[in-house]
Amino acid sequence: MLIRSILALAIASLWPATGPCAQTLPQQDDSYFAAARADLETRLAVRPNTSRARNVILFVGDGMGISTLTAARIYQGQQTGVDGESTWTAMDRLPFSALVKTYAHDAQVPDSAPTATAMTTGVKTRNDIIGLDQTAELNDCPGSRGREVTTLFEQAEDAGLATGIVSTARITHATPAATYAHTANRNWENDAAMPAEARAAGCIDIARQLVEWDHGDGFEVILGGGRAQFLPSGATDPEEPAQHGVRGDNRDLTAEWLARHADGAYVWNRQQFDAFDATRTPRLLGLFERDHMRFEAQRASDVAGEPSLTEMTLKAIEVLERDSKGYVLMVEAGRIDHAHHLGLAGLALEDTVELDRAVRAVVDRVDPGDTLIIVTADHSHNLTIAGYPQRGNPILGRVVDIEGRESQGTDGLPYTTLSYANGPGAGSGPRRDPAGSDTTALDYLQPALVPLPSASHGGEDVAVRASGPWAHLLQGTIEQNLIYHVMAYALTLHAALP
Repeated sequence: MLIRSILALAIASLWPATGPCAQTLPQQDDSYFAAARADLETRLAVRPNTSRARNVILFVGDGMGISTLTAARIYQGQQTGVDGESTWTAMDRLPFSALVKTYAHDAQVPDSAPTATAMTTGVKTRNDIIGLDQTAELNDCPGSRGREVTTLFEQAEDAGLATGIVSTARITHATPAATYAHTANRNWENDAAMPAEARAAGCIDIARQLVEWDHGDGFEVILGGGRAQFLPSGATDPEEPAQHGVRGDNRDLTAEWLARHADGAYVWNRQQFDAFDATRTPRLLGLFERDHMRFEAQRASDVAGEPSLTEMTLKAIEVLERDSKGYVLMVEAGRIDHAHHLGLAGLALEDTVELDRAVRAVVDRVDPGDTLIIVTADHSHNLTIAGYPQRGNPILGRVVDIEGRESQGTDGLPYTTLSYANGPGAGSGPRRDPAGSDTTALDYLQPALVPLPSASHGGEDVAVRASGPWAHLLQGTIEQNLIYHVMAYALTLHAALP
């Protein structure tokens, strides 16, 4: 086999550049042909980077399946007045990609807890469990002891690197929590949410685990939502005076975080965020909503103001890049998933486009030679793109075919390009007529087949895209937990390989 390979390479080296393959083709002036030829030349110039990564940035679009990526690409182009179908997003431009198998240890279709755990620790675990191995049982507090698995962020901090997490969800929600928490139930975000027996057995809620995290010198930057998880039930929320914290232990964890980190600042509104100076203050905690942060399309209406995902990401990098050893950062677009659960595809696409803005901003900001950038999803959703709409048809619109005719179902009613296999958009009777609504409105409830109060996740593979050191390892079809191993290897945190 070796001799055959050497012989093949020798023959290839002797093959003239203008040999039989260099033919004049009738399609050589075709615009599609020329564009693909230019793309080929770009790809031929790509070389794997096998240097050590100084920094790793992991972008996670929660619920951002393949259909979401496609629809968001078309939407992004159409929103800017160009051809949506041929638009290239920042994510599309990352040179290496793979399909990712997302199943959990105990489920064909996973939730965010085991999928995020796979990416941050290198092991698959059970649905609803964070930071524990496959032998852990849901809700078993005593049984979780000794089943904790170390996260990449814990390794990085212990090695002297800086760390950060950014999310538009509650910072104690499953995906961001997988960077630091170990719990037998993802819903144990505060002490009042835990059963009495779990508290009695000594298990600690997720918010406390974040504040009491004892790896290295702790996270340098934490930005997201979920303020109520850190405040006692008697404390009035600073933005919503009629609301209070949810903790039952009468502890103010924001104050405790400041006490632990005298070099840090805590902010909760846009003005404070904008005033924060990373050159003077090396640590930042920002909790901008009592619950999840606003959907991107609704962010401008927030009373106290809140930064965008892109702004939070760039601010995080400002803080983290102070560390001479490098950093590890997770950035989650958490509200893509929430919009899909609600059956509101328009909101999901807006948040996906914002994630792409953040990716573009980071690509423009960091050194591509020493920063491994990975963009992926934890799991998919059951959004579908169907029918035979003509090129340029609004992705949120009703299907109009290539002859310019509005398509109809056998019930005589038109239908939209986007729909869900299940979710709140399913009716109990005859199908509702989409012609009676503005389907392009961001609050339009896309139709669904099976009625459910919340649309379920999808179980198909998701995409991972990457650039930078060792990004070429993410090719083909991979298990989701390989993502951790690639990041750890790129940072040389991985145990030595033979």
